[in-house]
Order: sequence, then structure tokens, then C-alpha cells
Amino acid sequence: MAKAAAKDDIVEEGGGAKKKKGGMMKIVLLVVGVLVLVGGGVAGGLYAMQSGLIGGGGAHAAEPTYDKPKLVPKSEEKRVSAAGGEGGHGEGGGSATSHGPMGAGGDKFASTYYTMEKEFTSNLRDSVHFVQVGIAISTPYDERVIESIKTHEIAVRSAVLLALGDATEEQVFTVQGKRALQVHLAHAINGVLKQKEGFGGVGNVYFTNFVVQ
Repeated sequence: MAKAAAKDDIVEEGGGAKKKKGGMMKIVLLVVGVLVLVGGGVAGGLYAMQSGLIGGGGAHAAEPTYDKPKLVPKSEEKRVSAAGGEGGHGEGGGSATSHGPMGAGGDKFASTYYTMEKEFTSNLRDSVHFVQVGIAISTPYDERVIESIKTHEIAVRSAVLLALGDATEEQVFTVQGKRALQVHLAHAINGVLKQKEGFGGVGNVYFTNFVVQ
């Protein structure tokens, strides 16, 4: 009987040891799982920051928004003095812009003008006539619109020639037709600027020369 009791004690002690080992193994596995989850979360966070999905100044942070041209207030319009010269001082030493624009009403924003250096010559649509025009543009925005036209002058000239080639005799021989052609040319130039720079800005197109032959 004593031997049997001793065996039982040994079995119970062994079972207790097995239970303790099993409990320790669960704790170890739980700790390992937590570490894996925490490590994965940190790695995911770093990846999101570097990808620009969340803030954090990563190497691939989101690009800054494009700084579009700004509208120029009428008070800042460059005006020509009576003695000549744009935005400068007259012979009497007074500033050409000191008095501001004259009269009430008018455009709300300033107009900046730019004349294309070379004239444009093109055949008319379904006609034996051709047209030769000189054009200037105006914009209520700052100088960046003019700079964009100069930068992409080749593309702008191509768009103008295509628009002129689509003009009809009715457009070039009537006042209303010429005005419609001005609008068409403004849209053509703005189309080029939007494609190249993401912003148009041309308000009007004016004819400085207009010959039909």
C-alpha cells in the first residue's frame, strides 16, 4: 500500500510539472504573438508614412499643391504716364500709378497685355482667300501667364494657326465673325496653357493687324 501511494504521489507530481510546462508555453506563445502584432503595426505605420498615406515627413511625402497665378487688383495695374512709359514716372516726377484708374466701374481686375511678335498667316476653310493677322492677349492674372505663353510659344502659335485655318469667310469679313474668332483663339491658347501648365489665364485676344487676301 505504501508503494502504491508513493507511485500515486509521483504521478501527481509529474502531472503538475506537465501542467506548469503547458501553462508556461501558452504564456510564451501569447507574448510572441503580441510582439509580432506590435512589430507588424510599427512596420505598417512606417510604410504608410513613407508612402505618403499618412503624415510624418517621409521621403515620399505628398507633393505641395500647385501655386496658381493670382488675380491682379485694379489698383496694381501698370499704367502709362502722359509722357510715355509703362508704370514709370512722368517728366514732372509724379508716379504714373499714383492716382489710380480714372472713372467708376470698368474691369474689377488689372489687364496685362502681351503682343505676339510674329504675325500669323493661314488659308481659310473652304475658301481661296487667306488671312494674315497680328494678335495680342490680355490676362487679369499675374506675369506667370505671360511667362507661360513665352515658354510654350511654339505650341501656342500652332494652336492659333489651326484655329485660323478653321475660320470661314463669314468670320473674317464681318465684325461679329471676327469677334467670334477672337473668342475661339482665346480658347485655343488657354487649351495649350492648361495642357502644359495646368492653368489658362488668357482673358481676351485682340487683333493688332487683320488682312484678308
